Amino acid sequence: MPTLPWVTPNPARPGTTALVMASRFELRSLKDVPRFFLKSLSAWGQVRKAPGALGASLEAQLFKGVFFTLSTWESRDALDTYARAEPHKGVMTGLRPAMRRSTFTFWEVPVAHLPIDWKDAKRRIDEQARADAAEDPRATG
Repeated sequence: MPTLPWVTPNPARPGTTALVMASRFELRSLKDVPRFFLKSLSAWGQVRKAPGALGASLEAQLFKGVFFTLSTWESRDALDTYARAEPHKGVMTGLRPAMRRSTFTFWEVPVAHLPIDWKDAKRRIDEQARADAAEDPRATG
């Protein structure tokens, strides 16, 4: 299960708050794993240069077809700018048909608490997935 370690593209301003985004992507088929993994590396390269990116990590559970992302941002605007830019925008659009289920969760932390712990992030992703399923039972699979 490869994990790309936490990187810090831009230094955080002391005393500020960071927006955290954690996500889980579940693929429909294991045959989609190589393509998803390769495409995710291009988005990884982009986040490492993105203005406003304070930190990021990626975990790939290749034999389960599950990918986790964890990133921190100066603001929601910085995150949205990254998400709308290439290659991220094209990667996500192109991979959408391969997705079985995706979960996203957001919260804020003081920058002094960076980097974010994967255990906490996965707990929050699981809580969000349960909340999403409660709102729309069809979203569970």
